[in-house]
Amino acid sequence: MSMHRKTITLTQQQDEWVKSQIGSGQFGNDSEYIRHLIRRDQQAQERLAALREALTEGEASGNPRPLEMSAVKASARKRVKVAE
Repeated sequence: MSMHRKTITLTQQQDEWVKSQIGSGQFGNDSEYIRHLIRRDQQAQERLAALREALTEGEASGNPRPLEMSAVKASARKRVKVAE
């Protein structure tokens, strides 16, 4: 994987925060911390996309039906027995 150099500008407060994260020992330098933040953002965007897709599928699945709690509970009990 090739690396690309970027220049960023931070406020004093942001810079102090980054330094505190490095000082905690979790990260070796600014770049490690920034890459960590980017990975977290990428994961969050992937989860959001999956949620949106699930919502779209749900909306397209047809008209809602009344929920029968007794059937939901029976299904859950059945799953628990199978898992045991």
